[in-house]
Amino acid sequence: MSLGYAEKLSYREDVGSVGMSEIFDPPNLLESKIEELAMMIRKSKHLVVFTGAGISTSCGIPDFRGPKGIWTLQREGKVIPDTSLPFDRAIPSLTHMALVELERAGILKFVISQNIDNLHLRSGIPREKLAELHGNSFRELCPSCGAEYVRDFEVETIGMKETSRRCSDVKCGLKLKDTVLDWEDALPPKEMDPAEKHCKMADVILCLGTSLQITPACNLPLKCTRFGGKFVIVNLQPTPKDKKAALVIHGKVDKVIAGVMNFLSLSIPPYVRVDLIQLSLSYTPKRTGKTYVKWTLRISSIHGLRAPLPFLKSVMVCFPERPDLKTAILHKQPFKLMRETLRSRPFKMLIIMNFGDGCGCSSIKIECPVNFQISHETFNNGKEVVVQNLKDTAFNESCCGQFAAVERTIATQSKATTVYGIVTSLVRHNELLIAEVPQSNGNMWMKRSHMDKIRHGPSPKRVKEES
Repeated sequence: MSLGYAEKLSYREDVGSVGMSEIFDPPNLLESKIEELAMMIRKSKHLVVFTGAGISTSCGIPDFRGPKGIWTLQREGKVIPDTSLPFDRAIPSLTHMALVELERAGILKFVISQNIDNLHLRSGIPREKLAELHGNSFRELCPSCGAEYVRDFEVETIGMKETSRRCSDVKCGLKLKDTVLDWEDALPPKEMDPAEKHCKMADVILCLGTSLQITPACNLPLKCTRFGGKFVIVNLQPTPKDKKAALVIHGKVDKVIAGVMNFLSLSIPPYVRVDLIQLSLSYTPKRTGKTYVKWTLRISSIHGLRAPLPFLKSVMVCFPERPDLKTAILHKQPFKLMRETLRSRPFKMLIIMNFGDGCGCSSIKIECPVNFQISHETFNNGKEVVVQNLKDTAFNESCCGQFAAVERTIATQSKATTVYGIVTSLVRHNELLIAEVPQSNGNMWMKRSHMDKIRHGPSPKRVKEES
C-alpha cells in the first residue's frame, strides 16, 4: 500500500500477525494446483475474486504484513524504504489485467477488493462490478448527491474527511469527502451490500494476495460455503481461513494467474494509460486602439487549476517562428506563462511536456497555433472515442507518447481551452505471460491446454463470442 496512506492511518498497536515466513509450493505441486484452479474457474457459473495487497506488490506498492511489509518493518523498528515508483504511476499487474479479461469473457462476475490503490478501476474493471471495501485513495464522494469523482492524483485525506474540492453539480456544490476508511470506520453499505450478495451467489471465490485478517471483510469468502460454494486462497503466507478453503496455493499471484490464463487459452490484454491534460489561453478582451494583447498560458489538470499533475515534471514553451519571443522553462506547478504580443499577428507555440518517473516516454511536443482574431471555435471528439483510438494506436505501434485533442472551446474573446489525451504508459502483459508460467515443463502446459480445447471445445472467451 501507499506509504502516504500508512502514515495517515491512526495509530493502532494490534494490527494482527505480521512478518510470517513465506511458503512456496514445490514446482510440480504448484503446477498441479494451478491446473486444479483453472478447472474450477472453467466450470464455475459465478466466479468472484477477493483481492488484497499481495496483488499489487509486483506493481511496486509494498504490502503490510509480508517479510518486508510496512507494519512488519515498523514492529521491528526498521526504517521504511521509500517506494521507487510514485503511487499514482503504479501500473496494474499481470493479475489485474487477467481479471479484466476474465470479466470481458463473462467468467468473472464481481471483484471485491481491500486495496485503496485504484488499480482495479485503472485496469478496466467496471465500477458496477467492483466493491472497494476500504475505499479508494483516488476517489472522492459527494455526501449529498452521491456523485463520485475519480482523480489522477491521491486525495489528500483519509477517514472520510472533507477535501478541498466541491461537487461540480450546480444544484449541489457541497464539499466532497475522501472514501478511504480509517481503523474505526464502518464499511460503507454501498460497497458491502453488493459484496455480500455476490459472495452468497458465488460457486467459486478466489482470494488473491490477502492475509484474511481484517474483519469483517475477511469473513466474506466464507459466505459462499453456506450455499455449496468453494473458496480458494492464493497467498505466500498462511491465513486463518486456510483450513476452510477448498484449495490453498502458496505461490506468487502473478505466476499462478499466468498459469491459469495459459491453461484456459485466454490472452491478457495490454495496459495502456491515457492521461488528460488541459491547455488554457486567457487574454484581455479587445479594446479600441490596443495593438498588443496580454495573455496567460496555463497547463493544468482537468480536475481544476489547483489539482496536481503528478506525472508532469516540467514544461518548455518555445516559439519556433518567432525568435523575438524568448523560450520559457516552467518547473513549478501550476504551470503558467504570461506574455504580451501583437494582437494582429498569429504565431505558433511549441509546448514540450517532460514526464517524470513511471511514464513510458520522456516527453511529448504539442504544437499550438494562436490567433487572437478568432472569436469562436468549438469541437468535442468524445472522450471515450479519443481514448480508445489512442490505446489502439499505442498498442499497434508498441510505444507511447501519442496524443490527440479531445475537445476545444473558444466561446468568448478572452479564453481558449483545449483538452488533450496523452498515452503515458504501455505494458504488453502477454509478453510477460511466458516468463510467469511455471518453467519446469512449460511445453507440457501448452500441450495440455491444446488437448483441453479438444476435450471441452472452445475456451470460455470463444464460447461467448460464438454464441
